[in-house]
This record gives sequence, C-alpha cells and structure tokens, in this order.
Amino acid sequence: MSRKIELLAPGGDVEAIKAAIVAGASAVYCGLDTLNARNRATNLSFDDLTGVLRLAHKYDCEVFLTLNVVILEQELPSIIKLLNKLVNSGIDGIIVQDLGMFNLVKKFFPTLDIHASTQLTTLNEGQIRFLNKIGASRVNLSRELNIGEIASLTKLSHELGILTEVFVHGALCIAFSGQCYSSSVSVGNSGNRGRCSQACRDEYEVTATGNRHPLNLKDNSAYFDLPELVEAGVDSLKIEGRIKGAHYVYTVVDTWRKQINQFVETGELLPDDSNLHKVFNRDFTNSFLKGNLTKDMFIDNPRDHSVKHTVDSSGAISVVQIQQVTDELYSDRTQLGTELGEKIQYLSTAKLPLKIEFSGSLNTPLNITVIVGADIEGNDDSEGSNSEDAKVINLHSKTLLALAGKSEINEEILTKRFRSFDNAEFNLTEFSFADFDSGLSVPFKELVSLKKQLAFLLNNSAEVIPNVDVPALSKKNRASGKPSMSILIADEKDFHLCDLTDADVYFKIPESLKKNCTKHIELLKANPRLIPWFPAVLIGKDYLEAVKILEQVQPKRIVSNNTGIAYKAYEMDIEWIAGPFLNTTNSYALLTLKEELNCAGAFISNEINRLQIRNIARPDNFKMLYSIYHPILMMTSRQCFFQQTVGCKKPSIEDGCMLKCEKATTITNVKGISFAIDKQKGGYPSIYNDEQFLNLEVVNDLSGLFDEFFIDLTNIGAGSKAEQDKTLLIKHFENLLQGNEHAAAQLNEVINVSTNAQYRQGL
Repeated sequence: MSRKIELLAPGGDVEAIKAAIVAGASAVYCGLDTLNARNRATNLSFDDLTGVLRLAHKYDCEVFLTLNVVILEQELPSIIKLLNKLVNSGIDGIIVQDLGMFNLVKKFFPTLDIHASTQLTTLNEGQIRFLNKIGASRVNLSRELNIGEIASLTKLSHELGILTEVFVHGALCIAFSGQCYSSSVSVGNSGNRGRCSQACRDEYEVTATGNRHPLNLKDNSAYFDLPELVEAGVDSLKIEGRIKGAHYVYTVVDTWRKQINQFVETGELLPDDSNLHKVFNRDFTNSFLKGNLTKDMFIDNPRDHSVKHTVDSSGAISVVQIQQVTDELYSDRTQLGTELGEKIQYLSTAKLPLKIEFSGSLNTPLNITVIVGADIEGNDDSEGSNSEDAKVINLHSKTLLALAGKSEINEEILTKRFRSFDNAEFNLTEFSFADFDSGLSVPFKELVSLKKQLAFLLNNSAEVIPNVDVPALSKKNRASGKPSMSILIADEKDFHLCDLTDADVYFKIPESLKKNCTKHIELLKANPRLIPWFPAVLIGKDYLEAVKILEQVQPKRIVSNNTGIAYKAYEMDIEWIAGPFLNTTNSYALLTLKEELNCAGAFISNEINRLQIRNIARPDNFKMLYSIYHPILMMTSRQCFFQQTVGCKKPSIEDGCMLKCEKATTITNVKGISFAIDKQKGGYPSIYNDEQFLNLEVVNDLSGLFDEFFIDLTNIGAGSKAEQDKTLLIKHFENLLQGNEHAAAQLNEVINVSTNAQYRQGL
C-alpha cells in the first residue's frame, strides 16, 4: 500500500510531544495556554511551541496548533497578534472551531492551513461543502459516524481537495461535540471554551436500571478496524488525550504505530492490543464506528479500568493472585516509563543559542557572521554552512565601509538593529565587535537589507511575512424602530398561534425524517407563513430528506442550525439565518457567514454575556437575533439515554427508534438537581436543564443592537412540567417588547422556574 496514513498524536505538554515523536507519530496536535479546547492540559507557551516545531520537524513530524474554541469580541486583537506570529513559525496547521477564524485567516493570513475541529459537528456532505467554501483544508469528522458514513464524506472531501481525520482511540463524549452545553449550564465552564467539567462522567442517583453513571461511555478504540478505515480513505488517524501524560501517549502511539506498519507491510493486523489496556482506559468500544449502538458502549465507572481488565483477563481469583497480577501491571508500566525516559532524555526544545559577530575596516565590506547552535571554530564564506552542532551564516554588505562623518555605525546602533533576533526561537547570547573598526559607516539601507537576509536564512530560507494590521470593524445599531418578535413551534396543534400575532413563526424540522415522506413538504406548502427551522444534527438520509424540503418547498427564508443546510440554501439563493446552535460569538463569525455564504442574519450565542455581546459589529444589511426564552439544552446524543436510566427492551438503537420513540424521564445528580431527558418523535435523545432560559434583562440592555427577539413555544425539553398557556405567553412577550412596564413581572410569575445565569456570567 503506497498511500500515507497519518498517525496524529495528542500533546498536552512538551514531554508528551517528545513521547509522541519517539513513538512514531506522523503529527502532533497541541495547544497554547489559552484559546484551546483542553484548558485542563498543561499546554505550551509560545516559546515552547517554537522549540517543539524545531524538534518535531527534525524528525519529520508535523505540528498542528489547537485554536478550537469560540472567540469573544474582546479577544480578537490577541488572536490577530498570535496569527501574526504563527505565519512565521513554521506551524503546519491550525485547528479551528470559530467561524470568525476562517474569515480572518483567509483574508489576512492565507499561508496558514486551517483544519476544521470536531467542535464543528461535521456529519453530512453539505457541511463538507460549507467548510470547503470558507477555507478548510482538513476536516475532523464527528465521532458518532459509522464507517459507511465516513467513507462517503471522505470521498466527497477528496473530490474537493480536503483531507479527513477520524478519532480512533481515547475518550468518547456521549454528546455531539460542539453541541454540549451541560458544563456551561451547570457550573459556568463551557465546553466551547475548553473548560468542560465532564458532566457525562458524573455520579447520579441510582437509576431504575441500577446505574450510578448512566451517561458514561467506554473509551473509543478502532485498533482492529484499521483495514476498514484505510478502505474508507481516511487520511489521518487521531488519538485523543491532551490531558493524558507522556507515558500514556508513548504507549498508545507506539502500539498504533506498530499496527499501522504491520498492516502497510503485510496487509495483516497484529492480534495483540494488551499494551492499550495497560494505560488509562475505561474499557473499549468501537460501536460508533460499527454503527451498532448497544448497551455495551456504557460502563458504570468513569475511572481507570486497566487494573480490572488485567485481573479479569488473567483469571486471578485469590487475593494473592490478584496482587501478583496487579504488581506485574505496575512493573510493566515502570519498564515502559524507563524505556520512554531513555528515548527522550536528549531531545531538547530549548532555544538555539545565537552569536552575531560584526567585522570590517575601511574600504572593506561590513561582514556579519552568525553562529546558530554550539560555537565552532572556522567556517567558509558561503551563505550557510552546517555542522552536526552548529550552523554558520556569513553575510557581506554590497557597499564598502567608508569614513563615517555624522552617520557612524557603532556598537550601539548595530545592537539595537539586530537584537530582535533574541526571540521565541533564538537566545541571542553575544554580540562581538572585536574585529570591527570604529568611525565607519555604510548606507542605512544596507543594514536593512542585511537584517532582512539574515531573517530569511534563520526562517528556514522562507520570506518573513510582515505583520498585518487588521482594520477594526465598526459597530452599527439597528436602523430604527423596536426589535420584532419571533416564535418557534413544532406541532400542528399550535398553528392557531399564527392568528394571534404578527411575529415571524418558525417551524422546527425534526432531526430524523422518514425516507420519501412528504408530510413536512405538504405542511409547509399549505402554511406558507411558517418559516422552516432546521436542527443542528442531520446525518445521512436525514440530511438528504431535509434537502428535499428545501428543494420542493423553496421557502423564502429559513433558519438553519446546520451548516450543511445553510450551504444548500446559499446554493439555492434562499435567504437564511444562522441559528443559535452555530455558537456565534464575534463580528468576524458574522462576516464569514455574510461574505462567504450570503447569510442574512444570525442568532448570537446565549452563552455570552452583555459585555461580550455589546461590541459585536454587524455587517451591512445583516440582522442580529437573540433568544430570550427557551428550554436549556444540555446535550444531544446519537446514543440512547434510556438504556441506562429507565431501560429499553431493544438491544441497540435502530432507525425506528429515532422516528417513533418519545420517552421521557429525569436523572438527578448527587447534589439533588434533576435534569429532563426528552425524546421527541423524530428527535435525538436530549437532556435539558430543570430551569428554562428567560432573559428579560437583554431587552433593556441591548434593544438597540438586536433586530429580533425569539421565544421557543415548543414543548421540547419540558419533561414533566405542565404545558404553558402559549397564548398568554405571546401576549406578555409582545407587551414586554412594546415597553409595557408590567410585562416583566407577569412573565416572571408565569415562568417561575427560570434562569439567565449564562447571560450574567458569560464565557
């Protein structure tokens, strides 16, 4: 087999990256100390990153930097400053979640390669086309996809010149990545900001099925599925684990490297995965990849399973036998740790020492000798010469040194001009002027030219890209008048609400649609006032059926929480609004949507607060919307939340489950807080907060910014709560937006279990 298969390893700190390199990783992904989705990892400083790049490239290993969080408006100057540094760093790619990053990079930093993060929830072909349009060169496909779905999306990606990567080992989230708000809602630590508190690993009150950890999945391992992944055309096999240590990374990467090499060389697989069980794991499953979503995916213990696996597989029974087997496991770990230590002890990411020598006399050129690395004696006159320990660069001015007059080139001037080379990559240890005569000068432009030549050579013979000044975007309020109201419904029995209000009425399309069923097409055609509202998750035939709705109804306007449907609307020249689950938090995200896909407006994320919202700048002819009342979604899953709670007779999820099941239950955590598990017909199992989101403050705070305030009148996520009087709610909300001073009190009385904590705390 000639095709390269990339093995992509996690690097939570420098030691883990070294471990990945010596274990045979083709590439590593790592994060800086901010703006990445693993804030609990040690992460790197920029100086660390520079050293890592030099070390990794020496061993033909690429480095990708994770910037995979949503970006806040006030962080844009810092992001721009970082991107200006990254363009000259040699980084091989940046991993991005925020849509605004695509606009910034494509316009101002086009040499950077953009990889679409798993946080972008990429599940259908329209999303691949969307990401291709905005500038992605690689896409991390969602972990919930099966091998057939992966193969189909990879085929399309390759036709568009995009690479695909798939997680093949490590922790599994039960929720769709990018669509989990449980940590944000519960404790104010957003997964979209890299601060997930892992509610899916939490302990809950014992469920009817006897489980204390009903949301906890086993770890992912596709170790024996390598042939299917290769057949599917996947370009990169990605290992999860940036909060794991070097020992874990070394063991897993080494084991996977041996498996890949064996398969490439012989077409056969190694049968032994025992080393994967010797480091942290929660036992393993490949059920998402196989498309077989059984109860066996769960494990009722989120802690390390390695000791239990070792004991169980050994057949040890007595206390003595169990202790002996456990001791052997720890001995093996120690041996692996020793092996790793020996392999990485001489790998250095320290800055390279740099010495700059100036020499010259009257009527000779100004000579600059630069020694990079260990000092050595002797060099030649070529532009760059290398030894095992050092690199020597010689530069000469084109103009001969002349008597200075008033423009003497002295030590102070030369030091000031060249001291910028003491930076993230080099430690400028010494300036030498021993052989440089005083009282001389060369034209100033010669110094500029010499410095530019040196920068080029020290930058691996690549032109140094100058800093880009990104213009500030001007904030614009709504043109005039008061913001309008919109409502969302999901049931035909609520159609009468259209007669009670002038508000825009959105109609929620379910996540799953029966193949070739025309129900929603006929419904929307018969009720042209309804504006289709498309969900965030659409996979396979459900995406294709949703596209049919667009094609056959051809509505004048839609709201889409799915970028695949958004792309299709753009192709069909249908006006579309970006829904709240696209996690829009900054001005450049709005620009991406407007400029690349002709988006007409966007909901601003409900995760951010007043101060984080107020300076967002809208593009021209672009609407800004905000939801002031809705059930608070915590997570949505392709797995079943009922298998480990109330139980289900079916051994695995099947197509009919999505279309027919409408169970509901609650789970209660050890603090006594309950959460509604809701399964609508045609919907994915979802968990909702006990409180509704009700934000009346924003109407007073930011009415001048928003064109439309939205209220969700579906019954989704209500759990066991009594259904609200929707007619009364519409009346109260309309009064609120008209400035009625009593409306807020009336709403708080009617909606008595509510919160706007996210708006107050922000990200």
